[in-house]
Amino acid sequence: MDSSIASILLLDGLTNGAIYALLGLATVLVFTVTRVIFIPQGEFVAYGALTLAILQTGKVPGTVWLLLILAGVAALMDMRSAWLRHRRLPLALKAGLKTFVAPALLAGLTAWAAPHQFPLGVQALLSVVLVTAFGPLVYRVAYQSLADATPLVLLIVSVGVHFAMTGLGLLFFGAEGFRNPSFWELRLALGPVTLSGQAIIIFAASLALITLLWLFFERSLLGKALRATAVNRLGARLMGISSQTSGQLTFAMAALIGALSGLLIGPTTTVFYDSGFLIGLKGFVAAVIAGLSSYPGALFGALFVGVIEAFGSFWASAFKEVIVFTLILPVLLWRSLRSGPSDEEH
Repeated sequence: MDSSIASILLLDGLTNGAIYALLGLATVLVFTVTRVIFIPQGEFVAYGALTLAILQTGKVPGTVWLLLILAGVAALMDMRSAWLRHRRLPLALKAGLKTFVAPALLAGLTAWAAPHQFPLGVQALLSVVLVTAFGPLVYRVAYQSLADATPLVLLIVSVGVHFAMTGLGLLFFGAEGFRNPSFWELRLALGPVTLSGQAIIIFAASLALITLLWLFFERSLLGKALRATAVNRLGARLMGISSQTSGQLTFAMAALIGALSGLLIGPTTTVFYDSGFLIGLKGFVAAVIAGLSSYPGALFGALFVGVIEAFGSFWASAFKEVIVFTLILPVLLWRSLRSGPSDEEH
């Protein structure tokens, strides 16, 4: 290995690390607010990339039908809850329609727009909005009724949701892989390194999204409410902050981050219905490095994971995944040695 090869590997590692950083931040966000270790984060990545790819072909993406099914299930659950609470049919119907109407309109808009072959930017925006709508519905169907369960129970549910979303991805997208077109066909020669326009977009989008997240949590009322929920769920409830609304908003943000990550990574690799699992796990490794609590730690952990993966693929490409996931072991050992008996008691 010489300096030119090292520069190329470093650029590739930082590019992938920027994607992993977004997924790591989403994992930390979901865990701090809801205590859910969200294993299916990568499925939002695959859904976003595949939705855009199918829109490019002029066909209606399977996410439209999946969104309608999920919205229907969530609407029935809300109708049942409202009926048990009020015993009044109009209120139950209102609760169900409130949940179902917005996703149904979005699905209808996507089904109408698909054959019209709109520009790539419009299709990308539509894909992001469509996948983002999955977040609150997934929380409502799978997690809302278990909001006070132990983290272990929530983890088991997350594993089940992952398998369900992967199976539904195979059903609605098929086993064929897709690669999206690049958003910017630029090539900049910087010595031995060629910087592509897609890499620039990845860095810029990641930096912009991280900045927006920081501004959201520091300056907005909703962001401060989520921070309060993350610090003390019971105290936030006593101050009038709805834990259900916080959970749905958090999952919507996680789905948004996942969909954007899918659009960013789609032009760099072929995405299959189950590709999101490994991508999401690498973001999870970054979140574990950060202790599932630190946003800056998740950012630096993700960049570290990306660089290790790039150099590992050069030295031993067959074992690059093993090298990346082995990083969890020393981190867990270090954190277990640092933790005291009080952590066990809680």
